[in-house]
Amino acid sequence: MTTKVIIIEDDPDIAGLVEHYLAAEGFKVGHSRDGVEGLKRVKAAPPDLVILDLMLPGLDGLDVCKALRANPATSALPILMLTAKGEESDKVIGLELGADDYLTKPFSPKELVARVKSLLRRKTRQEPAAPVYTYKELRLDQERHEVTFKGKEVQLTAKEFALLQQLLENPGRVLTREMLLDRVWGYQSDVTTRTVDVHIRRLREKIPLLTEMILTVKSLGYKLKDLR
Repeated sequence: MTTKVIIIEDDPDIAGLVEHYLAAEGFKVGHSRDGVEGLKRVKAAPPDLVILDLMLPGLDGLDVCKALRANPATSALPILMLTAKGEESDKVIGLELGADDYLTKPFSPKELVARVKSLLRRKTRQEPAAPVYTYKELRLDQERHEVTFKGKEVQLTAKEFALLQQLLENPGRVLTREMLLDRVWGYQSDVTTRTVDVHIRRLREKIPLLTEMILTVKSLGYKLKDLR
């Protein structure tokens, strides 16, 4: 499978240079020019690694890093931070917030590629198998991105899949609409809490078991009945 890297960098010359060297090594590369767009893109389709500039418009690199580490879907995502600043404090803060490595501009593109490969090797060694969730006759396989009910595959959209996973990860726990919006939709400003209700309704329609097992908690959100 092709390894995917997203560059979040507002300088098109630096982004283009990095993209050129990574593409030459066989990586599939995407590029976002500001923090809000980059965070939205990573949350929508997590890559294998993020190259993150510290100084970004909209949302700076430290805030993007913090948001990615707070989201279960991206908490273990390797992050290589780029900074033009020379102060040691900026590097320390970045590492404390969860960056795995950093490079100070100007940097050697070949060194960046080497750092990327090193982080990916480390991830491969440490990465546990993606979980499989079972709930009565329902089964969600995260690695295969597959949901089955009574042995038959159920076709879900990416958001429906992510929403169902959140419920299966937290049986018996109330998940507010705001929590679900943040975890599933991230920083999409055009999405409202009504969207959560619509997707819950679709899950109930596609998987009859969930009609009675997803409970509506008035004025708050939803919870999945705990089978224990």
